[in-house]
Parts: sequence; C-alpha cells; structure tokens
Amino acid sequence: MASTDGTTTPTMLEKAPAPLEALSLDKSWDPTKLSWQRKAHVVFAGFTCTFNGNMGSSMPSGALDAIADEFHVSQKIHLTLLNSLYMIGYVLGPLIFGPLSEYIGRRPVMIGTFLGYLVFTLACSAAPTYGALLALRLLCGINAAAPTTVISGLYADILDNPSQRGFALSTYMTVTTFGPMIGPIISGYSSPVSWRWPFWAAGLIAAPGLPIVLTIPETFAPVLYNKMIKERIKTGGGGHTGGCASTELQPFNVRKIFLRPMTLLVTEPILFSTAIYLALAYSVFYLLFQAYPIVYQDFYGLAPGPAALAYLPVALGVVLSMVVFYVFNNYYNRSARAGKSWAQREINRRLPIACIASPWCATLFSLLTVPLLTTASMTISLFWLGWTTFRTISPIVVSLGGILWGVGFQLIFMGMSNYLTDVFRQHSASAQAASSMTRSIGAVVLPLAAPAMYGDLGLHWAPSLLAFIALAMGLIPFAFIRYGDALAKRSRYAQAVDLPKE
Repeated sequence: MASTDGTTTPTMLEKAPAPLEALSLDKSWDPTKLSWQRKAHVVFAGFTCTFNGNMGSSMPSGALDAIADEFHVSQKIHLTLLNSLYMIGYVLGPLIFGPLSEYIGRRPVMIGTFLGYLVFTLACSAAPTYGALLALRLLCGINAAAPTTVISGLYADILDNPSQRGFALSTYMTVTTFGPMIGPIISGYSSPVSWRWPFWAAGLIAAPGLPIVLTIPETFAPVLYNKMIKERIKTGGGGHTGGCASTELQPFNVRKIFLRPMTLLVTEPILFSTAIYLALAYSVFYLLFQAYPIVYQDFYGLAPGPAALAYLPVALGVVLSMVVFYVFNNYYNRSARAGKSWAQREINRRLPIACIASPWCATLFSLLTVPLLTTASMTISLFWLGWTTFRTISPIVVSLGGILWGVGFQLIFMGMSNYLTDVFRQHSASAQAASSMTRSIGAVVLPLAAPAMYGDLGLHWAPSLLAFIALAMGLIPFAFIRYGDALAKRSRYAQAVDLPKE
C-alpha cells in the first residue's frame, strides 16, 4: 500500500513489523531519491523501449506488396495478419509482464523483453515461409508489449510528484506514438529494394538503445526494500532494520499475480470504462494502417512510399497535443497555487485533457471554468476522412484531417492513462496491463474488418460509423469528472491513493 508521504511500501512482504519505523531509518532503497540524471536515464529508457516496439507494430504496412510477391499471398486479409498477430502479442504480453514486474521488478522485465523484441525482429527477415513470418511477428508483439504496461509503474516508482509524473508520461506517449507513424514510411521506401529491409531497418534502429536499456536501475520499491533487508542480514546488520530482518517473501502465487489485471478490470468501474474508451481510440488508430492504403493507394493510385507520407499530419497532431498538454498543465498548477476551487480537485489535473479530444468538449465549460482550446476532436477527424475522399479533392487535403486525429488520440491517452496511474498507483502496472489487453483486442479485431467494412459501407460511411461511436464514448471523461471521486473512494485498490478532495 502507499504511505502518507507518497512512497510505496512492500506489498509482497508476508509480515513487516513496524515497517514505517524501519523505512525511516534508511531511505537509501527509495527509488524517488534517485538523482535527476538517473531518473532521466530511466525515463529515456522507457522512450527507447516503447518507441521501437510501437514502430515494429506498423513496420510491414508499407511493405505489403513486396511481402505478398515474395510469399505469393493474394488475399488482403492474410496480409492484415502481419499487424494483427503482432497486436495479439499486445493482448498476451501485458497479462504476463505487467503483474510479473510487480513481483520480480521492472528491470529484468524491461531488459528481457527489449532483447526479445530485437532478436525476433531480425529473425523476421530470415523467415523461410509466410507462416514462419507470422509466428515471428506474434513473438515480436509479445515482447514489444511489455513497456506499454510497465512504463506507467516505472515512472510512478521514481516520480512521486503528480505534475512531474504526468509530464513524463505525456512526453513518453508523444515520443512513442511517432513509432507507428514512422514504420510505414520506412518500409514504404525500403521494401522495393527487398522485403527484408524493413525488418533490418527496425533492428538497426533498436540496436543503439541496448546500452541505455541494459544499464537501467531497478525502481520497484518492494524489490529494492527486500534487497536491502537481505544485504543487512548478509552483513550482520539485521538488528538495525527495525525488526524487519526476519521478513520473508510470500511464495510465488501464479493465480494471484497473473489474474490481477482481469480482477481489476471486472471489479473497477473506472478501469473498465477507461479501457473501453482507450480501446476504441487504439482500434481506430491501427485501422488507419489498413484504411490508408485503401484510400491513398487503391483509390488515389499512389505508390506505397508517397502514400505513407499521409501519416505525417497525424505525427504533427501528436506534437501539437504535447503543446496543449503543457499549456494546460501550467495553467492547472498556477490555478492550484492561486487557490481556485476547481484546481483543488486532483482529478481535474488529468481528465479535462481527455475532454478536449471529445466532441462534447463545449460541455466542459459548464463543469469547469477553464479557458481551453477545444478545436481537436477524434470524431471530427473521422468525419473528415470520410467526407473529403473524392477524386476532385486532393489527397493532401484528405490527409490534413490526420492533424485533428493526432491531437485527439494523444490527448485521450494523456488524460486517461495518467488518470489510471494516479488512481491505481501501487497496482498501476496491473491496471495498465488490463487496459492494454482490452485495447489490443480491439486493435486486432477492427483492422481485420477493414476490407469488409470499406467494401460494404464505402469510403464515406465506414469512417463515419466509427465517428458516431466516438461521439457516444466521448462522454466517459466527463462522467469521471462528476463521479470519479466517489468511485475511487469505494475502490478497494485506490484506498491508499491521495484521493481528490471534495
């Protein structure tokens, strides 16, 4: 559970007599006491792992023609499996690595999975058959999924200040979202040389990050605490641990450790609602990697390389979202210091950011007196994609709607993911694992339906259907602003969190 000073005490201990007295004697194990250089190292290692893993998720998107020719694949749905099986790895990986990081620590999980991603990505380039390539893509995805669930806990371990933690997580999300945008561009221009080159390129980009990842410190407080206790016992200093020297670890409980994400998902309304909303955004994001080739290659007749440039406006929107976040975060901090009533509720640090991305953002003015720019909307961008796709309209104009998508998509994740970390601080890795699993299921299923959806509904109504769904889901962050306090207080897993004040 969390202590009153915001640090976490070791929940994996079976019995800890007078733990607070022991911790007060020696805080050398406390990860929040790391130097700012070491904290920056940990943050950047998180960027490195997730940027590469996310880039790998979309890497084949610009190389589909070359891969189809090499392995004689004729059906588009079979090519869709290259990305979908990778995303199935994002379903399985979080269920393993999120809870595991809360038992053995963050460091071994981060290092092991980054090495696994690099090895299996390079192995893809040597796949002898299409079936082998698909199997290797699944293994890549399982390893690449680990950072998406561990990073929130990793940053929560070292950054106990909500403002710093939120800024780090939001910067991390902005940097790592560039990965899927860059993947199709790299493969679009490299695949004409060889279908293997996109995978070689992914390996060459990931390799320089090895020293950064291999040298990260352990940050999970219970693991560090127990390491300190064992060292005290080994050196004969157990008597100075406040009676904790004889503490023993609980046995490795597979059911308790690995079922925790599912337990949280089905018992916590905050987590369930957030996971569903993020699943919609994430599913549509990966649908774009199937929809854009249909629009820009099949409809407008562009080559894979130029067609992949349509992702650049989305990347620009991601950058702009960081500006919006930074402006709002500074405004919130100034308002809190000035004693403004709306800023005294910690819940308002996160959720208004997600509200900006919602088409219902104008309603925010009836809830909070915050002068926010509300031009970005995931819903508007989907209607834009649907109703500007005509031969009389330049594909450049169509692609500009991606700016709104990039802003809206990123703000939803900045607001809602930070909110989950704040609410489930001690169990944030498991909460993020449940959320990641849910949205990854959507990212597997919806792209598989893209060819049929565009075939049945057409270029205009296929994205419009998704826009109407986004319109309804956009109410979720507003509901949390109104009812989130009460839900968090009734939560078994948020009891020790510094809950918002009424």
